[in-house]
Amino acid sequence: MSLAMATPTTTTAAAAHLASPLLFSSSPDPRRRRPLRAPLRRTRIAVVASVPDPADKPVEYTPWLIAGLGNPGSKYQGTRHNVGFEMVDRIARDGGITMNTIQSKSLLGVGLIGEVPVLLIKPQSYMNYCGEAIGPLAAYYQVPLRHILVIYDDMSLPNGVLRVQRKGGHGRHNGLQNVIEHLDGCREFPRLSIGIGSPPGKMDTRAFLLQKFSSEERIQIDTALEQGVDAVRTLVLKGFSGSIERFNLVQKYKFNKA
Repeated sequence: MSLAMATPTTTTAAAAHLASPLLFSSSPDPRRRRPLRAPLRRTRIAVVASVPDPADKPVEYTPWLIAGLGNPGSKYQGTRHNVGFEMVDRIARDGGITMNTIQSKSLLGVGLIGEVPVLLIKPQSYMNYCGEAIGPLAAYYQVPLRHILVIYDDMSLPNGVLRVQRKGGHGRHNGLQNVIEHLDGCREFPRLSIGIGSPPGKMDTRAFLLQKFSSEERIQIDTALEQGVDAVRTLVLKGFSGSIERFNLVQKYKFNKA
């Protein structure tokens, strides 16, 4: 598959191929951008709102951009630094979303979680430059910061522990730092961090990140990815509700023995 940037026409064709009930318009003119209904379907579609915060009064319909960070290429598959890619793959599989379009240096798929439109992204510009893919796509599809979810590996968390946050810094994560730079320095976007543990002894950090998981660690990661799919679904459909707070609490202590 070529990694050339797709034109708006290509993106529209991919969305039509997915036949989602409600998709994004790919017209570059914001005045013409509007939701598209799938052709030849006459069923009335109720738009389900994604509520970013329970305290917000107006209920709004807004798409989500969900980006997993990682490195493209088979030699990086299964490494600690690529768990963001793995999470996006799990979300796509769970939602029946096909990742088959290239646009803005990204492999992407358009679909639904529940009835909320989502754009799943796996940047192909390598970890340290993934913001070059995410920033332009967020601008093109007019996705607000509060609906840009970035998924990445986190050495500050034990292996297999997840955490969902409304906002934050980059924590010396080069990929996340590049995303912030290409979102005009803004940090007020949600993120799902996946714990991968820290390098043992004096092991080089880069070597640790590009290392594959042990069999025991792999089991923990696979379990975490399944739990992450549920967390993302909850976030998209309910926003930062009490369910997310409980999720974080359970994750924090899930490996603690009574």
